[in-house]
Amino acid sequence: MAVQDRAPASNRDLESIAQARALAVAARQAQSRLAELSQEQIDAVVTAMAEAVTPQAEALARLAVEETGYGVVADKVQKNLFASRQVYEFIRPMKTVGVINRIEDRKIVEIGEPFGVVAAIVPSTNPTSTAIYKVLIALKARCAIVVSPHPSAVRCITAAVEIMADAAYRAGAPPGAVSWMSTVTLEGTQELMKHRDVAVILATGGMGLVRAAYSSGKPAYGVGPGNAPCYIERSADLKKAASDVIIGKTFDNGVLCSSPNSVVVDEAVAEEIRRELQSLGAHFMNQAEMDGLAKGLVTPQRLTHPALVGKSAASIAQQVGITIPEGTCALIAPLAGVGRDYPLSIEKLCPVLSFYVVKDWREGCERCIQILRYGGMGHTMSIHSKNEDVILQFGLKKPAFRICVNTPTTHGSIGLTTGLDPAMTLGCGGWGGNITSDNISPRHLLNVKRLAYEIRPAVASAETRADRIATTRPAASPAERPLPKAPARPEPSGIPAQTLVAKIDSFLSSRGYRPPAEADPGPPKASSGQAQSPVAFVCEEDVRAALKEGRKVVIDDKTIVTPSARDLGESQRVFIQAGWPN
Repeated sequence: MAVQDRAPASNRDLESIAQARALAVAARQAQSRLAELSQEQIDAVVTAMAEAVTPQAEALARLAVEETGYGVVADKVQKNLFASRQVYEFIRPMKTVGVINRIEDRKIVEIGEPFGVVAAIVPSTNPTSTAIYKVLIALKARCAIVVSPHPSAVRCITAAVEIMADAAYRAGAPPGAVSWMSTVTLEGTQELMKHRDVAVILATGGMGLVRAAYSSGKPAYGVGPGNAPCYIERSADLKKAASDVIIGKTFDNGVLCSSPNSVVVDEAVAEEIRRELQSLGAHFMNQAEMDGLAKGLVTPQRLTHPALVGKSAASIAQQVGITIPEGTCALIAPLAGVGRDYPLSIEKLCPVLSFYVVKDWREGCERCIQILRYGGMGHTMSIHSKNEDVILQFGLKKPAFRICVNTPTTHGSIGLTTGLDPAMTLGCGGWGGNITSDNISPRHLLNVKRLAYEIRPAVASAETRADRIATTRPAASPAERPLPKAPARPEPSGIPAQTLVAKIDSFLSSRGYRPPAEADPGPPKASSGQAQSPVAFVCEEDVRAALKEGRKVVIDDKTIVTPSARDLGESQRVFIQAGWPN
């Protein structure tokens, strides 16, 4: 599918909306067929896509840098290969079709079902690697996918997805299983996310786009901002800690959300860390340089200026008008605080770091929390230390769901240098306003059915058991069968009915009221002088016998009257209620 020429501005939104609808419908049709593929067939499709896109890692990286102007070609090659190789190797053995797990001791069988059509929003900062990753995990879960590229990265994202789609179809995937928007506008992307045939959204991008995904009415996996702090405790291997910070911050010019943004260092080793960072090419700025950088780098909305995202330290310095030593790879701003009064404490998607000195790990802990609260809640941080107790305290107290220990945050968070699930979409959990804190994988695009066998017999309560035993005993003969007891009628309280009637009649007579002559006298009542006793049980035959003999049947509150006897007796006025006043 080729990239279309830009339509006139007045028609572009409508064209994008129409395309989003058409692709969503086609994906839903493909979804039905995709869901019928076996594990072997799905694995063949995923393998074919990974093998097809891996040789194109460098070409796609060059295209991404050329189109967006962000990052470093060599680092984007590494990210592309991370997605096509490491992510692929991680998901390859996963069971995603049919029975995916058996929990023998609990007698539970788990069955995987695809979530449905995925709307995948792909950013301009990590365009090709994110596209490769999202297509692989969606198809592994038997989910059709529609990709919405960032408008400034349409060509490179389209190239990556097109390679994978062609491989998928040749390996047996149904048409429409992998598709992408070529006319991209905000309105078209929103239409895709809201379309009734879309089941789930994978949103990577700015906060506005992520919020739009969450407000679409569909389940969504979004990614919040990073602003990752890196704490260096006094017991750390200082050379390695400094190297990890610089490697992480300069990787692809800092465009990953988990890239280091601040260095927090113990006072006891601050000067040594400063020297180590300078030896690696970091330039510590003075106040005038920091003011000039903040003015050009930070927008009024407290975001990195788009023109400086993913640019090198030298390019940034030139654009903001500051002079730095040749060979500088990172700019470092020593700051006294965090927040609006310190513009360079924001998330910086470029090789710029803030630098804080603290007395000890407790003060370092509080500083890291402040930094995370200023735009990185739930995302990522690192700690460099040999003190396991301090490391554990950071794990227990920090509002970040990926705490990388003695490794760069950039590489550790995505699972490149750690045992975390390899992923390009990192959930920030409740702290970051996300539905999960996981690294997103095919598991998050599966619904799981469970067969649950009985492992503990159901036990009835003693009262229920007694009732069941009584109802299952052999039926007694009519002579032996006890009559059921009627519920006891509560004894009347207060003024006796006869006295109350007399008082009411007297009051109405004094006002000139008389009962209508034609009023229904109601059911016959047994007078207090009648000698008849109420019977205990009345059936329909008893009523018919009384009618034949021209007599009444006296009943009271304890008399059991069958429904058919009551209907016939009341219609023929056979019953006399004992104990009621005339």
